[in-house]
Amino acid sequence: MNLFDPLWIAVSTYSILPAPRAQWRSENMRSAVCFLPVVGVFVGAALILWQWLCTALRAEAVLFAAVATVLPLLITGGIHMDGFMDTTDAISSHQSRERKLEILKDPHTGAFAVMWCFSYLLLSFGLYWALYRGTALRAASMGFILSRALCALGALTLPGARSGGMLHAFTEHAKNRYAVTALCALSFLCAAGMAFLDLWPGLCGAGFATASFFGYRRMAKKQFGGVTGDTSGFFILLCELCILFGVWIGGLL
Repeated sequence: MNLFDPLWIAVSTYSILPAPRAQWRSENMRSAVCFLPVVGVFVGAALILWQWLCTALRAEAVLFAAVATVLPLLITGGIHMDGFMDTTDAISSHQSRERKLEILKDPHTGAFAVMWCFSYLLLSFGLYWALYRGTALRAASMGFILSRALCALGALTLPGARSGGMLHAFTEHAKNRYAVTALCALSFLCAAGMAFLDLWPGLCGAGFATASFFGYRRMAKKQFGGVTGDTSGFFILLCELCILFGVWIGGLL
């Protein structure tokens, strides 16, 4: 097994970044999910680079916020937003669990999905605008890694809502204590790094991320009986929005 194959699989699946072709064999999939946070490194780095460029050029906050809002979508190809929209559509339907799982697989976009997508982007835009000046965004940039570490942790520690699908392919051979331990350690290091970069914004951002993780676990089990690829995408976006809120609130302390 090529040691880099799991990394290339994760990067090529969850982003538009170029990566060498790798075979989806069981030994590669066993650890591929643990490399999901690597995508967050690129998203966070792009955000900080964009803030630096806007500051150097004395760009208006509205321009910074607009591009910062769409940067994660551009880098990930919108794969997580797709899951966010499907999940909000299913939850808003107030149907049975079986019907909600059917809605997750439905390729059509419902009205609730559009409304929640617009609300998410609007809130993100406002928070990025508020965070343009100062150092709090340094802590928020590490949140892109934390959200994916917690997402992978949830995928490995929660039951699957259905057999089959992309998430099942990633987690079928990865549910072992070594992967869980590694993701727990990475999550802790990310939280500590956020606090190191900017104490109160980092602590509040990490706290909000933790709260969203446990809230997501409860929601996934209650609404769907477990996790799917769509609910995982929903969590990543929810967690990142919560981190932005937490970082903003921490900056006010």
